[in-house]
Amino acid sequence: MTLTPSHPRSRPVSVGHLRAFDAVARHLNFRAAAEELSLTQSAVSRQIQALEDEIGVRLFSRHTRAVELTGAGTLLLRTTGQALERLDATVRQIRQSAGRRSVAVTTSASFASMWLIPRLEAFQREHPDIDIRIDASDVAVDLTTADVDLALRYAVPQAVPAQAIRLFGEQLTPVASPWLLRARPIHRIEDLADCTLIEAGDAHRTRHLEWLTWQRWLDTHTSPGPVRPGGRAARERLSPKRWLYFNYAHQIVQAALTGQGVALARLPLVAESLQCGDLVEPLPSTRIESPLVYWLLSAPRSLERPEVKAFRDWLLAQAAVTRETIGDVPDPDTLDPMD
Repeated sequence: MTLTPSHPRSRPVSVGHLRAFDAVARHLNFRAAAEELSLTQSAVSRQIQALEDEIGVRLFSRHTRAVELTGAGTLLLRTTGQALERLDATVRQIRQSAGRRSVAVTTSASFASMWLIPRLEAFQREHPDIDIRIDASDVAVDLTTADVDLALRYAVPQAVPAQAIRLFGEQLTPVASPWLLRARPIHRIEDLADCTLIEAGDAHRTRHLEWLTWQRWLDTHTSPGPVRPGGRAARERLSPKRWLYFNYAHQIVQAALTGQGVALARLPLVAESLQCGDLVEPLPSTRIESPLVYWLLSAPRSLERPEVKAFRDWLLAQAAVTRETIGDVPDPDTLDPMD
C-alpha cells in the first residue's frame, strides 16, 4: 500500500528510525525489537510509523499475530543492516583511536589456538601498548563492513580475493605421542592397523576438506605401479583398531598429545610440537601435499593505522619462520607479489 503525503519527502530519514526498522525487520516482532533496543513497544511502533510517513510507503504488513515485510521493506533491509554495521564499526574505531590502540583479528578456532595464540606473547613484549582482540570463528566475515582489521583464512587459492597474501601452504602427516609409539611402534603403514586413527569427523562432507582424511592419505600411497611396503596391499587390508572423530584440528592434535591414537595432522599447526618432541612423526616419508593454504587479508580502511600495520608485519615475519620450519616451497601460482 502506498501512502499519499501532501508533498514529496526529500530530507534524510532519522538513524533512530532506521535502527527501529532494522530490529523489527530482523525479528518480525515489535516486542522483541523493543527489548533489543531497550524501548517500549509503543515507542518502536511510533518510530516505524514515522519512518513510513517519511518514505511514503508501507514497510510492514501488520496482521493479528504476525508482521511481514512488504516489498519496499525487503528492499530497505538489504541496505540498513550493512549501513548500520559500518556506522557502528566506524564509531568504535574513532573511540579506540581516542584511547588505547587495538587490532581486531578474525580466524578459525583451531588456527587461533594452535598457531596464533602461542606466538602472541612475543608481539605483546614488543608492543605493550597495542591490544589484540581475536574473534575465533569458522564463519568468514565481510572485511568491508565488519569490525575487524585482519583475517587469517584457510582456503584453496581460488576461494580468496586477489589481494590475499599467502602465509604458507601445508602438508599432512601422521603424528603420535612418543610414549604411545614406545608401546606400539609404527614403522610401516600396515602398523596403523593396530592403532586408533584420529581425523576430522565432518571432512568427508565438505569440499576440499576431504584432503584431511585418512582415506585420502592412504589412497595417495596406493597409486598404480609396483606394490611397495605399505602400498596398495596394505591399504586393501588395513582396518584400524578403532576410529576417533573430532570437529576441530586442535581437538585432533590434543587427542594425539594425550596418547589416544595417531592423528593425521596439518604440519604447520604441529611443527613446534614435533620440534620439541611432544609429538613424533613415525612415517616422515609419507607426507602429502594439501591444496589448502593459509592466507592473510586486510580490511582496506584499517591499513592506515600504525598498530594494524605493525601486527600485519609481525604476522608476515612469523609466517616466514613457519615456512622455513616446514620446508614450504609454494606454488608460484599462489604467490602474492609481497612474497
